Amino acid sequence: MEKSVIVRITKATGPIALRVAETGLIPIWAVVRHRGRRSGKLYSTPIAIRPTPNGFVLPLPWGEGTDWCRNLRAAGGGVVRWGGAEIEITSPEIIDMADALSAFDALMRPIVKRIGIKKFLRVRRATVAKDIGSLVGRTA
Repeated sequence: MEKSVIVRITKATGPIALRVAETGLIPIWAVVRHRGRRSGKLYSTPIAIRPTPNGFVLPLPWGEGTDWCRNLRAAGGGVVRWGGAEIEITSPEIIDMADALSAFDALMRPIVKRIGIKKFLRVRRATVAKDIGSLVGRTA
């Protein structure tokens, strides 16, 4: 299929995909919220996602040049809405399939290989210390 046809299909189905991804009903779908590198405008983009112990792996079927990927990398992170929760993400880095495969279960690995996605974006969940004031000066 020609790339321009894929782009047109993606743009046409984007609003529906965004609404479905925001519901959290389909575990492989999420929404990434990111700011434009030049405009500063807030964007919401439906994406495929796989959880990892400390973050997520996001497939890049159109490569690392997509605006949402470039925006996350330029800002050093963003927010993912996944499973009904807003999760701050940080430390975006491009990884290859070999590094990404561990995020997929044994059933999904052959599918990921067959699809042929070469690049992925690994992000970390931001950790925020909450109410540490109550812990200061406390002894065990």
